[in-house]
Amino acid sequence: MAVNKLDISMMEDVGTSASQLVQRDGSGNLPAVDGSQLTNVDPGFTQSTSDPTVSTNPSGGVGSVWYNKTSGEAYICTDATAGANVWTNVGAGTGDVAPVPAALGNLYGYHHGGYHGGTDNTIDKFSFSSDGNASDVGDSTYDHYGSSTSSDRGNGYGFCFGSSGPWRNTIEKVSYTTDGNATDHADLLTTLAQAGGHTSESYGWASGGASNGPRVNVIQKFQFSTTNNSTDVADINALQGAIAGNSSTTHGYSCGGVVSGDYALNTIYKFAFASTANSTDIANLTRGPTGAAGVDSSTYGYVAGGDIGPSASNVIDKHSFSTDTDSTDVGDLTTTSKFFIAGQSATTYGYISGGTSSSNIIEKWAHATDGNATDVGNLTQGRNYAGGNQY
Repeated sequence: MAVNKLDISMMEDVGTSASQLVQRDGSGNLPAVDGSQLTNVDPGFTQSTSDPTVSTNPSGGVGSVWYNKTSGEAYICTDATAGANVWTNVGAGTGDVAPVPAALGNLYGYHHGGYHGGTDNTIDKFSFSSDGNASDVGDSTYDHYGSSTSSDRGNGYGFCFGSSGPWRNTIEKVSYTTDGNATDHADLLTTLAQAGGHTSESYGWASGGASNGPRVNVIQKFQFSTTNNSTDVADINALQGAIAGNSSTTHGYSCGGVVSGDYALNTIYKFAFASTANSTDIANLTRGPTGAAGVDSSTYGYVAGGDIGPSASNVIDKHSFSTDTDSTDVGDLTTTSKFFIAGQSATTYGYISGGTSSSNIIEKWAHATDGNATDVGNLTQGRNYAGGNQY
């Protein structure tokens, strides 16, 4: 209200109610007031009873502060990418909140192409959050088999294709945020099939494979953000195909496979994403599988199933990303007839799909406990020689 004349009695009307003056006490402290009545005041932080997540998009961007008033933990946003924010714990606590490694997914698994009496171009999709059957969400650029895959944080990439027609050197791209058909992204150095597929933060990688017959030892990479063709960056230790590929945040692993003379390997080769050095022989699998599925957790690589000569294997092998030691047998798939399988890597489970031209089974095992896989759903049709991916 407008004051035209000062009345001394107004100075005596003190308190915290409407139209009263606020008075400090004898110690100079203001009385308790209702903070909800304060407006346009930026406290500079958010208080909550829970932690932030990668999907917590702060309006203040990088530097925003989040307090969990239940646990006492404090976080600061160090990367404000919508849907992939990084919240760093700035106290003595643990558990920085960051997106999952690029090679892992937390929403869906995908099964690309394959063979079921003929080559196929179907892209199947199934949920990681609830067990169930897959649905057909699009088509590859052509019918193919023997494919390898990489993925960034919204797209899948398929490459290393054999075909009922000419073999291909195409790298195709599929949007996982919209579903739909694949498009031609770039080209590999040569036509190639059955290579190891690997994923780093910004690049897709292929190790080895068969170039329309002869096996190769080339490690090549292509960039997710451009349509440039792949480049030759290093070599694996052998002319090797039918490889199971694993990926940590810093290294690719080329596991098992077959060399000239159809001799199966039990070797684990490792190469660094940050250098152009050739791979090194660091350890062995429990067996020598060809056409096994490579599946990742944040700390381990898994090599599941595969052909070990006259019969197929149902073994799930596990090797550590932090120590270069031999793998251990940690469980079994649901059946022994599993080779040239598609693998999908979720944050908490490993998945495989297909495995023979008649098998449509989707199965999973827990990263935290190890153990046998369980049947959790079906593909739209049985297929093997397919590529697996995740989002």
